Amino acid sequence: MSATGWGIGMSESDGADVGTRDAGTREAGAPETGAGGTGTSAPGASARLHQLFEGRRLTPTQRRIAHCLVRQSAAVPFLSSVELAQLAGVSQPSVTRFAVALGFDGYPALRRHLRDVAPAAGAEDGRPSNQYQQAVQGEIDNLRHLASLLADAGPVERAGRLLAASRPLPVLGLRASAAQARGFAYFAAKVHPDVRLLDEGGSLLADRIDAARHAGASALLCFALPRHPRELLDALGHARDTGLTVVTIADGTFAPVAAHSDLLLPAAVGTGLVFDTVSAPMLLGQVLLEVMCDGLPDAQVRLEEFDARAAARGLFVD
Repeated sequence: MSATGWGIGMSESDGADVGTRDAGTREAGAPETGAGGTGTSAPGASARLHQLFEGRRLTPTQRRIAHCLVRQSAAVPFLSSVELAQLAGVSQPSVTRFAVALGFDGYPALRRHLRDVAPAAGAEDGRPSNQYQQAVQGEIDNLRHLASLLADAGPVERAGRLLAASRPLPVLGLRASAAQARGFAYFAAKVHPDVRLLDEGGSLLADRIDAARHAGASALLCFALPRHPRELLDALGHARDTGLTVVTIADGTFAPVAAHSDLLLPAAVGTGLVFDTVSAPMLLGQVLLEVMCDGLPDAQVRLEEFDARAAARGLFVD
């Protein structure tokens, strides 16, 4: 992985059994409760915690702990190692090993660091704020973190070129990620000659991946936001087995899809509300579309042709 935090070239050996999730996680839309009782994360803490994990090769158990830290960022800095282990569904020694893997002497040193990077809600600027303002601030910080990653445009430009060159281009997103995949596919189809949306699971998913590969596809784009369906991991594994290069937009470099992706582009999700907020992953998808347009020589012609057809049909209200 590059120093900027883009997750590139994760190998299968980096995350065996990464589909296992801790009992404390939730599907986007289900309420979460932590030791702090509020179930909300401190504003912007998620983005800062992601920086702590960048450049680290985490085991599946360590990914569970990292996921718990992000989800319960307001409460975790005040928990003992035993309490964190219970919250993440791992053993206490695993928490200690996790802290050492991050470069700390032990869990107490990690906890002191967490108190600095993930202060209690409302403590950052000394002004009281409600949960809605905190959620908005969290999204702003996630977008700032994405902007810092994009200072190194190399990985996203590489991903855009791979996707632009794939004929057809399969775009995969299941459950909570289906909306992002559908939106990307809608716009990509305006400039790419053959975009195939894969937003439904089941036994036919592998068949549709095979069909895309046999038709000439060389790459697949996946949106993988929490929680990650087990069949998504199976689908990505199958896609790679067929020879497809997998580009994934995920909620972090420690996400379970990391070991099943050839190029991982992280974009943090907000967890301050009942439903996850996904401004950063959506914007990252639009950035990929921009790069794709640069890599498709007839993109502008296609857009102009669409505009002409739309005008002739009276498709849009002026």
